[in-house]
Amino acid sequence: MYHVAKASEFLVVTGIFINDIKITKKAIIWPFQKCRIIDVTPVNYTFEVNAMSAEKLAFLLPAVFTIGPRVDDHECLVKYAKLLSHHKRDSHDVMELVKGVIEGETRVLAASMTMEEIFRGTKEFKKEVFEKVQLELDQFGLLIYNANIQQLVDVPGHEYFSYLGQKTQMEAANQAKVDVAEAKMKGEIGAKERQGLTLQNAAKIDAETKIIATQREGEGKKQEIMVKSQVQIFENEKAADVAEANAELATKKAGWAQQAKIAEVEAEKAVAIREAELQKEVERKNALAKTEQLRAQLLSKASVDYEIKAQEANSELYKKQKAAEAAFYEKQKAAEAQRVAAEAQLYSKQAAADAELYAKRKEAEGMVAIAEAQGVYINTLLTSLGGNYHAFRDYLMINGGMFKDIAKINAEAIKGLQPKISVWANGGEGMDGAAAGNSAMKEIASVYRALPPLLETVNEQTGMLPPAWVGSLSSSRSSQPAN
Repeated sequence: MYHVAKASEFLVVTGIFINDIKITKKAIIWPFQKCRIIDVTPVNYTFEVNAMSAEKLAFLLPAVFTIGPRVDDHECLVKYAKLLSHHKRDSHDVMELVKGVIEGETRVLAASMTMEEIFRGTKEFKKEVFEKVQLELDQFGLLIYNANIQQLVDVPGHEYFSYLGQKTQMEAANQAKVDVAEAKMKGEIGAKERQGLTLQNAAKIDAETKIIATQREGEGKKQEIMVKSQVQIFENEKAADVAEANAELATKKAGWAQQAKIAEVEAEKAVAIREAELQKEVERKNALAKTEQLRAQLLSKASVDYEIKAQEANSELYKKQKAAEAAFYEKQKAAEAQRVAAEAQLYSKQAAADAELYAKRKEAEGMVAIAEAQGVYINTLLTSLGGNYHAFRDYLMINGGMFKDIAKINAEAIKGLQPKISVWANGGEGMDGAAAGNSAMKEIASVYRALPPLLETVNEQTGMLPPAWVGSLSSSRSSQPAN
């Protein structure tokens, strides 16, 4: 759906294919997208700010601020659309926000100035408030289009301006009385001084007037003589000019009479020539009229035939154009449907890939965390065991049940062997004391006594026979085993 905003409005579009928000004047709203209209017309906010000066004197500051979004800055429009566009422009929330910013900055500024500085420097005070408030409103994307701060007003119970007005009024009245007395004194003294100066100046002016009158009289006579001589010269020059003009006029009159006669003759001849030309033109026009009449008859018939054929051709062309437009519109809609389906499929695949990537990443992070924990565990054990690697290895084997597993494996290995244990005796205990007394022979006899049962056991367990140089096993034992 196609949306277009008014001159004082903007469109805020969110949804699929838009990372954050999109602010524009016109846009096509696709499925899974939302569009909201924001009005950027400035609004007037009127309120009174309670403030206190550096002397701790309270006063009221009536103010009217015209505030609206900054339309020439895209970043400010984005801030306004995110933070304040869901409120009405004249709502209580926006009013409280603006009022809070203005009151805070005004109070801070007023607390650093005396009442006299605020009252006398209203222009500078207004400029400071304007700049500081604008700095705070920048974070909301707002702009102060106009700020009007009225005269300061007393707070009930703190009539500073009333007392200041009375003081000023009394000072003005007293000063007026002093000024009247001083003016009266100066007037009396000045009157006397003016009378003396008047008499002195009158005498001086009379003397100067007589001198000037004498000088002016001589200059007047001299000027009169000069004027009379100039007038006489001028009159002589004019008389000569008049005589020259009369002679020139007579010459021109003779020439004009001659030209008049020539003009009369030429006019008569021109009339005769014009009559002949007009007669010729009449005959030519008659011939042209007959030709045009014949041409019109033939042309009208040809025009009718042409219009009939043109209408038929236009009708056929219109039908073909409509058919072509219908086919083009159908193909365009099919292409748009395929594009939307492809975008939806791409979005679903991208979401699945993102989910799988997130799961793999979390699994890898878990393995890293387990490895780090095992490393900390091993370092802690080694530190506790004083860095003894063998004690650490034995502890891990015991804690992991390795000895138990080894015993179980050994038991499984010898299961079913059914070993046969025999104790042999060769009667050596019955030897006489002389034979038993020899210790060297006793050791050798012990070795030879151990060989027969060893060889017999090996034979029974494995089926192997001893080599011939050792001896052979008989079916009957030379010595009986004692169980």
